[in-house]
Amino acid sequence: MTRGRRIFHGLVLLTLSATAILVFAGGMVTSTGSGLAVPDWPLSHGTLFPRMVGGVFYEHGHRLIAGAVALLTTLLMVMAWRTEPRATVRHLTTAALGLVLLQAALGGLTVLLLLPTAVSVAHAAMANLFFAGLVLLWRLTSRTHVRNDPVQPAPRALRRGWHVLAAVLYGQMLMGALMRHSGAGLAIPDFPLAFGRLLPPLETWPVILHFSHRLGALLVLAVSLPLLAASMRASGRCARLLAPTVSLALLLPLQVTLGGLTIWTGKSPLITSLHVLGGTLSLGVAVWGAIETRRRLQAKAAGSVASLHPSQAVLSGSHG
Repeated sequence: MTRGRRIFHGLVLLTLSATAILVFAGGMVTSTGSGLAVPDWPLSHGTLFPRMVGGVFYEHGHRLIAGAVALLTTLLMVMAWRTEPRATVRHLTTAALGLVLLQAALGGLTVLLLLPTAVSVAHAAMANLFFAGLVLLWRLTSRTHVRNDPVQPAPRALRRGWHVLAAVLYGQMLMGALMRHSGAGLAIPDFPLAFGRLLPPLETWPVILHFSHRLGALLVLAVSLPLLAASMRASGRCARLLAPTVSLALLLPLQVTLGGLTIWTGKSPLITSLHVLGGTLSLGVAVWGAIETRRRLQAKAAGSVASLHPSQAVLSGSHG
């Protein structure tokens, strides 16, 4: 891999890390009730650098980190169009910059419209979509993907499983954002039971929202556990599946624990924001696993097609 490509890959990783920090900072804004600590936008109390006290520290700090992410994303796009021969990578950076600009607009509307739930949830949805896109860009610019090293293909069922998991996690993130921005985070005050029961009285909208998020967590586990077992078995011959599999196996129990701690601590801002970040990281890991299984199918089509029966070669190419 050339020096320019190594620098570009490092810039992608830096942008990905900054975005994770941005997600955590956004969680702190909501968790501390600082969303309207700065009532104007794009300036903050009419200036670029207000006094960083109280809620202004969280809200304006979030804006400063967002500005850094926007700058890094712009650099990514410029560098990609100057040095990257693959059209997919160039177009991904362009789409990423478009998402950043859309995020900025949604962030502004969130403040100017006094925190409407729909806009706040859309803001969270775009942030996670942006993070997932950066994960894709990170893998596409890695050394092994740039060199197109020959690898063993993963079973097709694993490919479907990681894609389904990514979709379920994204849906769970949307439900969590809706619950948070609707003020339903403590609508059920105990955990793991709900009002001391397995099934709470579903009589109010906040309780329905909160319990739906818990059911979503069970769905995530139902999809994840057999997928993790299958991925561990397959990692012996598909070595690149090992890292996302182990990462997910570590993240899931941590995320469940953080969810419980969020309830037990009465929505401690730090714990709640870590729970938000954990959801984003889990989605990123699911996207990572989906990329690696797809990469193997592509490698099979490119590297093994000559040794296949003609009908098998057609099927292999159609699934790359």
